[in-house]
Amino acid sequence: MSDAGPAIRPAATVILLRRGPEPAVLMGQRGAGAAFMPSKFVFPGGAIDPQDHAAGHLEAVCEARLAQGPAPVAPGMIAGAALRELQEETGLRLRAGARLQFVFRAITPPGRPRRFDARFLLADAGDVAGDAGDFSGADHELGHLQWIAPRAAAQLDLPFITEVVLAEVSAIAAGRAQPAVPFFDNSGDVPTFRRID
Repeated sequence: MSDAGPAIRPAATVILLRRGPEPAVLMGQRGAGAAFMPSKFVFPGGAIDPQDHAAGHLEAVCEARLAQGPAPVAPGMIAGAALRELQEETGLRLRAGARLQFVFRAITPPGRPRRFDARFLLADAGDVAGDAGDFSGADHELGHLQWIAPRAAAQLDLPFITEVVLAEVSAIAAGRAQPAVPFFDNSGDVPTFRRID
Protein backbone atom coordinates (compact mmCIF):
# COMPACT_ATOMS: atom_id res chain seq x y z
CA MET A 1 0.00 0.00 0.00
CA SER A 2 1.30 3.48 -0.82
CA ASP A 3 1.93 6.14 1.81
CA ALA A 4 -1.48 7.72 2.35
CA GLY A 5 -0.22 10.56 4.55
CA PRO A 6 -2.15 11.43 7.71
CA ALA A 7 -3.95 8.73 9.65
CA ILE A 8 -7.63 8.24 8.91
CA ARG A 9 -9.69 9.36 11.92
CA PRO A 10 -13.22 8.09 12.57
CA ALA A 11 -15.83 10.83 12.39
CA ALA A 12 -19.57 11.34 12.63
CA THR A 13 -21.71 13.80 10.72
CA VAL A 14 -25.32 14.81 11.37
CA ILE A 15 -27.80 15.70 8.65
CA LEU A 16 -30.83 17.37 10.19
CA LEU A 17 -33.76 17.07 7.79
CA ARG A 18 -36.83 19.28 7.98
CA ARG A 19 -39.50 17.32 6.15
CA GLY A 20 -42.46 18.76 4.27
CA PRO A 21 -43.46 19.93 0.80
CA GLU A 22 -40.09 21.73 0.55
CA PRO A 23 -37.58 19.68 2.59
CA ALA A 24 -34.60 21.49 4.06
CA VAL A 25 -31.31 20.49 5.66
CA LEU A 26 -29.15 22.34 8.17
CA MET A 27 -25.74 23.43 6.86
CA GLY A 28 -22.99 25.83 7.83
CA GLN A 29 -19.80 27.22 6.33
CA ARG A 30 -16.35 26.25 7.57
CA GLY A 31 -13.94 29.10 8.25
CA ALA A 32 -11.59 30.32 5.53
CA GLY A 33 -8.62 29.39 7.74
CA ALA A 34 -9.77 25.85 8.51
CA ALA A 35 -7.21 23.12 7.78
CA PHE A 36 -9.87 20.81 6.36
CA MET A 37 -12.29 21.98 3.65
CA PRO A 38 -11.87 25.75 4.23
CA SER A 39 -14.87 27.92 3.28
CA LYS A 40 -16.95 24.90 2.27
CA PHE A 41 -20.57 24.44 3.31
CA VAL A 42 -20.99 21.21 5.24
CA PHE A 43 -23.22 19.39 7.71
CA PRO A 44 -22.32 19.54 11.42
CA GLY A 45 -19.80 16.88 12.37
CA GLY A 46 -16.28 16.01 13.36
CA ALA A 47 -13.85 13.45 14.74
CA ILE A 48 -14.98 10.89 17.30
CA ASP A 49 -13.51 11.34 20.79
CA PRO A 50 -12.82 8.39 23.15
CA GLN A 51 -15.42 9.63 25.64
CA ASP A 52 -18.23 9.84 23.05
CA HIS A 53 -21.12 7.51 23.75
CA ALA A 54 -24.88 7.62 23.40
CA ALA A 55 -27.23 4.67 23.66
CA GLY A 56 -30.70 4.18 22.26
CA HIS A 57 -30.50 6.45 19.20
CA LEU A 58 -29.86 3.76 16.57
CA GLU A 59 -32.11 0.95 15.38
CA ALA A 60 -30.65 -2.55 15.17
CA VAL A 61 -30.24 -2.44 11.37
CA CYS A 62 -28.21 0.79 11.62
CA GLU A 63 -26.03 -0.64 14.39
CA ALA A 64 -25.33 -3.74 12.27
CA ARG A 65 -24.43 -1.64 9.23
CA LEU A 66 -22.16 0.64 11.25
CA ALA A 67 -20.24 -2.42 12.46
CA GLN A 68 -19.38 -3.49 8.89
CA GLY A 69 -16.42 -2.56 6.72
CA PRO A 70 -12.88 -1.52 7.57
CA ALA A 71 -12.02 0.06 10.93
CA PRO A 72 -15.30 -0.54 12.75
CA VAL A 73 -16.20 1.81 15.62
CA ALA A 74 -18.72 1.11 18.37
CA PRO A 75 -22.10 2.42 17.13
CA GLY A 76 -22.70 4.16 20.47
CA MET A 77 -19.50 6.16 20.01
CA ILE A 78 -20.61 7.23 16.53
CA ALA A 79 -24.01 8.33 17.83
CA GLY A 80 -22.39 10.12 20.77
CA ALA A 81 -19.99 12.02 18.51
CA ALA A 82 -22.82 12.98 16.16
CA LEU A 83 -24.92 14.40 19.00
CA ARG A 84 -21.96 16.20 20.60
CA GLU A 85 -20.88 17.79 17.31
CA LEU A 86 -24.45 18.85 16.58
CA GLN A 87 -24.70 20.63 19.93
CA GLU A 88 -21.23 22.21 19.71
CA GLU A 89 -21.47 23.46 16.14
CA THR A 90 -25.14 24.51 16.04
CA GLY A 91 -26.26 24.87 19.66
CA LEU A 92 -29.06 22.37 18.93
CA ARG A 93 -29.68 19.07 20.66
CA LEU A 94 -32.05 16.21 19.98
CA ARG A 95 -34.70 15.06 22.40
CA ALA A 96 -34.15 11.85 24.34
CA GLY A 97 -35.21 8.90 22.22
CA ALA A 98 -34.65 10.69 18.90
CA ARG A 99 -33.56 8.29 16.16
CA LEU A 100 -30.45 8.55 14.02
CA GLN A 101 -30.43 6.73 10.67
CA PHE A 102 -27.11 5.66 9.12
CA VAL A 103 -27.36 6.83 5.50
CA PHE A 104 -23.83 7.26 4.09
CA ARG A 105 -20.15 6.51 4.72
CA ALA A 106 -17.10 8.04 3.07
CA ILE A 107 -13.35 7.93 3.65
CA THR A 108 -11.37 11.00 2.58
CA PRO A 109 -9.08 10.21 -0.37
CA PRO A 110 -5.27 10.26 0.04
CA GLY A 111 -3.42 13.53 -0.48
CA ARG A 112 -5.57 15.64 1.84
CA PRO A 113 -4.11 17.42 4.92
CA ARG A 114 -6.58 15.52 7.11
CA ARG A 115 -8.43 12.29 6.45
CA PHE A 116 -11.65 11.05 8.02
CA ASP A 117 -13.78 7.94 7.92
CA ALA A 118 -17.11 9.73 8.19
CA ARG A 119 -20.42 8.10 8.98
CA PHE A 120 -23.35 10.33 8.00
CA LEU A 121 -26.39 10.05 10.26
CA LEU A 122 -29.80 11.45 9.37
CA ALA A 123 -32.05 12.96 12.05
CA ASP A 124 -35.51 14.48 11.88
CA ALA A 125 -35.62 18.20 12.63
CA GLY A 126 -38.87 17.57 14.48
CA ASP A 127 -36.78 15.84 17.15
CA VAL A 128 -34.82 19.00 17.99
CA ALA A 129 -35.42 20.08 21.58
CA GLY A 130 -36.49 23.72 21.52
CA ASP A 131 -36.29 26.17 18.62
CA ALA A 132 -34.57 24.57 15.60
CA GLY A 133 -33.71 28.04 14.32
CA ASP A 134 -31.91 29.21 17.48
CA PHE A 135 -28.16 28.88 16.90
CA SER A 136 -27.15 31.17 19.77
CA GLY A 137 -25.42 28.30 21.59
CA ALA A 138 -23.16 27.41 18.63
CA ASP A 139 -19.37 27.47 19.09
CA HIS A 140 -18.87 29.41 15.82
CA GLU A 141 -16.87 26.64 14.13
CA LEU A 142 -19.50 26.84 11.41
CA GLY A 143 -20.67 30.21 10.12
CA HIS A 144 -23.79 31.08 8.15
CA LEU A 145 -25.85 28.30 9.75
CA GLN A 146 -29.03 27.94 7.76
CA TRP A 147 -31.90 25.69 6.80
CA ILE A 148 -31.74 25.26 3.07
CA ALA A 149 -33.51 23.15 0.46
CA PRO A 150 -31.16 20.51 -1.02
CA ARG A 151 -31.81 21.94 -4.49
CA ALA A 152 -30.64 25.39 -3.34
CA ALA A 153 -27.75 23.93 -1.33
CA ALA A 154 -26.37 22.46 -4.55
CA GLN A 155 -25.55 26.04 -5.59
CA LEU A 156 -23.26 26.58 -2.57
CA ASP A 157 -19.53 25.85 -2.41
CA LEU A 158 -19.77 22.20 -1.38
CA PRO A 159 -17.25 19.38 -1.09
CA PHE A 160 -17.89 16.72 -3.73
CA ILE A 161 -18.95 14.15 -1.16
CA THR A 162 -21.50 16.56 0.34
CA GLU A 163 -23.09 16.92 -3.10
CA VAL A 164 -23.40 13.14 -3.32
CA VAL A 165 -24.85 12.87 0.20
CA LEU A 166 -27.35 15.65 -0.55
CA ALA A 167 -28.63 13.68 -3.54
CA GLU A 168 -29.07 10.61 -1.32
CA VAL A 169 -30.89 12.62 1.36
CA SER A 170 -33.14 14.22 -1.26
CA ALA A 171 -34.17 10.77 -2.44
CA ILE A 172 -34.88 9.66 1.13
CA ALA A 173 -36.92 12.82 1.77
CA ALA A 174 -38.93 12.04 -1.37
CA GLY A 175 -39.85 8.66 0.09
CA ARG A 176 -37.37 6.40 -1.67
CA ALA A 177 -36.39 3.34 0.35
CA GLN A 178 -32.70 2.89 1.13
CA PRO A 179 -32.05 -0.86 1.06
CA ALA A 180 -28.30 -0.36 1.57
CA VAL A 181 -25.92 2.41 2.67
CA PRO A 182 -23.60 3.92 0.01
CA PHE A 183 -19.91 3.77 0.96
CA PHE A 184 -17.06 5.61 -0.79
CA ASP A 185 -14.06 3.66 0.49
CA ASN A 186 -10.71 5.38 -0.08
CA SER A 187 -8.85 3.41 2.58
CA GLY A 188 -6.72 1.48 0.07
CA ASP A 189 -4.77 2.16 -3.11
CA VAL A 190 -7.85 1.83 -5.31
CA PRO A 191 -10.97 3.91 -4.58
CA THR A 192 -13.98 1.64 -4.17
CA PHE A 193 -17.69 2.31 -4.13
CA ARG A 194 -19.94 -0.25 -2.57
CA ARG A 195 -23.10 -0.54 -0.52
CA ILE A 196 -23.42 -1.72 3.05
CA ASP A 197 -26.36 -4.15 3.35
